[in-house]
Formats: sequence, C-alpha cells, structure tokens
Amino acid sequence: MSEVIITVRGEHELRVAPERATIHLSVSFEGPGRAEVVERVLAAAAPVREGVESRKEAGSVTEWSSQRMSVYAERPWNNEGRKLAPVYRASIDFTATFADFSEMSIWVTEISADDGVSVGSIDWHLTPETEREVEREVATQAVGVAVSRARAYAQALGLHDVTPREISDRGLMSTESAAFKPVAMRGIAMDSAAAMEFQGEEITVSATVEGRFSAS
Repeated sequence: MSEVIITVRGEHELRVAPERATIHLSVSFEGPGRAEVVERVLAAAAPVREGVESRKEAGSVTEWSSQRMSVYAERPWNNEGRKLAPVYRASIDFTATFADFSEMSIWVTEISADDGVSVGSIDWHLTPETEREVEREVATQAVGVAVSRARAYAQALGLHDVTPREISDRGLMSTESAAFKPVAMRGIAMDSAAAMEFQGEEITVSATVEGRFSAS
C-alpha cells in the first residue's frame, strides 16, 4: 500500500479550582441636592476603602482599585408629562481581587449591609502562572490524543510507520490537499462562571488540535 495521509483531531480538558476572585461593587446615592449625595458617597466609600486596603496589607487581597467619583443629574418626568426638579446621583466603583475566599465572604457580608453599597459580579480565575501551566498541560495531552488516533487508524489499515507532518491549532492547518477540509475546532479556551457565589465553580481549561500524519 502506498503512503496514506491521516488527518485527526485531538482534545483534552482539565477542570481546575479557582485561585483568585475579583469582585466588583459600587457605592452610590441619589437625591435632590448635589452636595448631599456627594457627601454621602464619600462617607460610605471610606470604610469600604479602608476595609479592602487593610486586607491587602494582610495578604488576603492581591490588588484593588477604585474609580473616580461619577456625578450626574437627571430630570424625571411626572405623569402629566412635565419635567420635575433634578435628581443627582453620585457613585464610586471598586474592584478587589481576593486570594482568600473565606475572607472575601466575610468582607462582602459586612459591607453589603451598609446603605448605598451594591455588590456586583464575581469573576473567578487562576493565577497567570497556573494558567500557563495548565494550558501547556492540556495542549500536550491534546497532541498525544491526536498521535494515538493516527496510530490507531494506521494499524487498522495494516500500516505501522506513522510520521507527523503537521500539527495546528484552530484554522491554521494548511490545505495543500484539495480533498482536505479543516474541521471546526476549539483552541485553548478557558471558561469560568461569573456568578454571585462565595465559592467559585471549577474553571474548565480545554485544548483541541488537528494533526496530519503520513503512514506507510
């Protein structure tokens, strides 16, 4: 039998517990007077800032930031179609990344009871070092699956020598053969839930590769 070209796909997936949680929250008030709402926001934001800064010094928070205060006015309409007096709204947004989820739960429980504090989403993720390590692992395993499949196909044809010719990520494999049609595939991807939970779901890290082999 002459040389045969075998094209296969390899996939691998790992589920990893999150190592970091980035929480988004806002301190805001509205009212008829601009000075009043600004003063209330500043007063309410102070303990939030102090709390997150103290946790950063203790090591449970890796980084945090706050935006400049936003102040704007709106003139609502009444039922008769007339514009009412201006309503002012002031807000400050905070973002904090926690390495200690238990401490985050305690802090959120404390501040969520304060007037004007609104807790938004929580993004669960890995450290950059772990992310690179896991991506490398799933990519290696995906290539291994592709090689195993190519060998299995070759053996089914009574062939024994399998030589890799090309390995690619999504859409990168060449189309030197007119009969070859790239298969839709996923590249390395990460998917994590961003829900209001204090214990994050596992993060799925997956990789899919395509490989072309010659067998004889």
